[in-house]
Amino acid sequence: MTVTRRPTIIDVAKQAGVSKSTVSLVLQNSPSVREETRQQVRAAMAQIGYVYNRSAANMRSSNAGLIGLVINDLRNPFFTEFATSLQMALSERGYSAVVANTDEKPELQEQVVSAMIEHGVSALILCPTYGPSSTFDAIARAGIPALQMLRWVDERFDLFPLSAPDYIAGSRAATEHLIGMGARRIAFVGGPEGRTVTEERKVGYLDVLREHDMPPCVLTGRSVRAFGRDAAKTLASQHPTVDAALCFNDLVALGMLSGCYEIGRNVGTDFRIVGIDDIEEVAQTFPALSSVRCDIAAIGQQAARTVVDWLEDGKTPPPETRTPVNLVVRASSDPNA
Repeated sequence: MTVTRRPTIIDVAKQAGVSKSTVSLVLQNSPSVREETRQQVRAAMAQIGYVYNRSAANMRSSNAGLIGLVINDLRNPFFTEFATSLQMALSERGYSAVVANTDEKPELQEQVVSAMIEHGVSALILCPTYGPSSTFDAIARAGIPALQMLRWVDERFDLFPLSAPDYIAGSRAATEHLIGMGARRIAFVGGPEGRTVTEERKVGYLDVLREHDMPPCVLTGRSVRAFGRDAAKTLASQHPTVDAALCFNDLVALGMLSGCYEIGRNVGTDFRIVGIDDIEEVAQTFPALSSVRCDIAAIGQQAARTVVDWLEDGKTPPPETRTPVNLVVRASSDPNA
């Protein structure tokens, strides 16, 4: 077994073929462990060069049930709903979440992650911010399990696995739906230019348009309501043939609802809109917003299971996990819904 970072007890558990808790018992000289198993664990420690830092372990023990949750933008209801569901799911497994908002600032992300590592969190779950950062190098040096959620910035998925919705399938389903409703030209609206999450959400949209020999119309920008409101006016004045929009997220779509209302464009008949994420709010708007449902609660619960299994049983998650999505059709794209 080759380990490129400082070996952890999870690495020892894998090498010895036992659980993380068994390794912990051996390190504590617990009499409940059979001598054969004890020797097996000690041999694995020697093989991979694991050194037990007892003073550090004692210092960490008071924080052994803490999971660091680092969110790029807690102002976005999607991430707020995710953080809430994850925190509740971790609580059910006996863990507590330490939550930090980075506000899309790489330097702040570095600061909060460093502080969490210093305070001995057992693992990290990150919805990472974009931009130059040494965050993941610091995590690698610390040897702490870390999961990238919903978006990714580090391609070392063997060290930092990714778990995210199947955005490609979602944008494909939404685009096919709009064409089925009679849309002749569809715009993709919102999302930071060139970012992986934007490109992923565009893939299904672009694939379907190619299949139907339809030209794309892409307006990238901040994933907030203000951009969506302005985009509704831009499309009407500069791209009058566009009669439908797939939005990067629900916030952009909600902004487009407002923008269309201001210019007197009837959403659902004259112009059709679909968002992505399906946050709770969108079912209560007028007209109710169609959206690609990512099942935020289920994502949070799955992330909790993944990290706890990683910590307690040494069960490393696969490099990439894509959770299913489905399109929820409402009046913004189908007046008969």
